[in-house]
Amino acid sequence: MPNEMLTPPRPKAPPLNALRAFESAARLGGFKAAAVELAVTPGAVAQHIKTLEAWAGASLFERMSQGVRLTTLGKAVAEDFSVAFDQLGAAIIKMHSDASPRQVRIAVLPSIAQLWLSQRLPRIRAIAPEARISITALDSPPNLLREPYDLSIFFASKEVSGYGVEVCKDVIFPVCSPALASRLKQPADLAAEQFLHDARWSGHWQHWLDRAAPGLGIDPTGPTFSLYSLALQEAQNGAGVLIGHEPLVRASLDDGSLIAPFEQAVELPRKLVIATPYPLRSGSLLEKIVHLLSASD
Repeated sequence: MPNEMLTPPRPKAPPLNALRAFESAARLGGFKAAAVELAVTPGAVAQHIKTLEAWAGASLFERMSQGVRLTTLGKAVAEDFSVAFDQLGAAIIKMHSDASPRQVRIAVLPSIAQLWLSQRLPRIRAIAPEARISITALDSPPNLLREPYDLSIFFASKEVSGYGVEVCKDVIFPVCSPALASRLKQPADLAAEQFLHDARWSGHWQHWLDRAAPGLGIDPTGPTFSLYSLALQEAQNGAGVLIGHEPLVRASLDDGSLIAPFEQAVELPRKLVIATPYPLRSGSLLEKIVHLLSASD
C-alpha cells in the first residue's frame, strides 16, 4: 500500500479582532470604553467576545445590569494579553520607525499644538531639515505602546505610556489685554470684569481664586470657548480676563499682547510632558527633536 501523507485538520486560533476586543474591554473595564478605543460599536465588541468565549468554551466576562466584570478566567489571562499586545505594538512601531527614520509623527493637545509647538517648528526645520514632521491634534494622549506616534505632547498628572521627558510645570494666573490690565490693581478688582473660560479647563478660574485670592467671594462665570486659542484671542482683544497657562501664554506675554496683572500664580499638579514609545537612541533624529523641544527658551 503506498504511503499517504496525513493532513488532519489543525485546531484554529481565535480571531485576532476577538483577542483585541477582549484585551481592550478587560483593560478599560467595559465594552463601551473598548468600542471607543477600537473605533467600533459596543455591539461589535460584545460579538467579538462571544466568539472568543465560544472558542475557549468558557465565559470571560460576567454580564450585569450595570456593565460587565471579568470572570476568574478572564482575570487570569487579561494581563498576559495586555503584555502581548504591547509587545506587538512596539514591534510595529519599531518596524515603521526603522523603515522611515526621517518621518516623525507627533500627537499633541490642540492648544499645545497651536500656542507652543507651532512656534518651535521653524527651529526644528533649521536644526533638523531632514525631518518630515506630521502633527495630529488629539483631545487625549494616545497609548504610545499601541498607536503609531513617535512623540506625544500633553499635560500629564500621572505616569504616561512609554518614556516621558518633563518640559515644565503648568502654572496658572490671570492674563488680559494691556488696556484691561490698567484697571486691575488687586485681585478684588476682577469682580468688575468678565471672566473668559476654556471648556476643557473650566474649573481653573475657581482653582486660582481659591488659592491665590481666597475669601473674595467672586463669581467667575463667563463666556466659554471650546478652543483655548480662541479664548486667548478674545483676551488679547480686550473681551475679558483669562486664566493663562504659562507655557501657552508665554509668547503673548513676551510680545506684550497679554499682561499678567497680578503676581499671584498657582502651580497645578501636572506638567507638560513629551513622551516617546521607546527610549531615545543617542544621536537619533528623534533625540535631537526632543532635546530641542524640552530645552528652556
